[in-house]
Amino acid sequence: MGFEYLKSLKIGVYIPGELAGEIEKLMKNSGVESLSKIIQESLRMYIAEHSWVTEGDVVGALGVIYDHEVEHVDEEITNIQHKYLETVVSTLHIHLDLRHCLLIVSVRGCSRVVKALANELEKLRGVKLVRYMLMPKYV
Repeated sequence: MGFEYLKSLKIGVYIPGELAGEIEKLMKNSGVESLSKIIQESLRMYIAEHSWVTEGDVVGALGVIYDHEVEHVDEEITNIQHKYLETVVSTLHIHLDLRHCLLIVSVRGCSRVVKALANELEKLRGVKLVRYMLMPKYV
């Protein structure tokens, strides 16, 4: 029996102290009183971000935040982009502070290839976050 048949599901979740503190601050500042509501919204956002097309062509961008002071990370990111020349359309490099950069990688192509590109970027030492903004190529 899958979860879809349940009216609701009660679970226990481990949340590290630092993350719990950030959530508590956001709850106070936003007036949200229910941690369950925040977790539900977070799960909906996770589903929306990760349920993009798993077959077929997509267009969009990958946002990559990384620490450029980590040895060879810039070179490794460039090498990965060259490996995916058919998929990477262009890039935009933004300096966030003295150490951190945001790289926006415009992509077009097979969703499995885009996912492979993102996975390679995520595995690099120095990469802190990779986010997708992808849509089916033909809507």
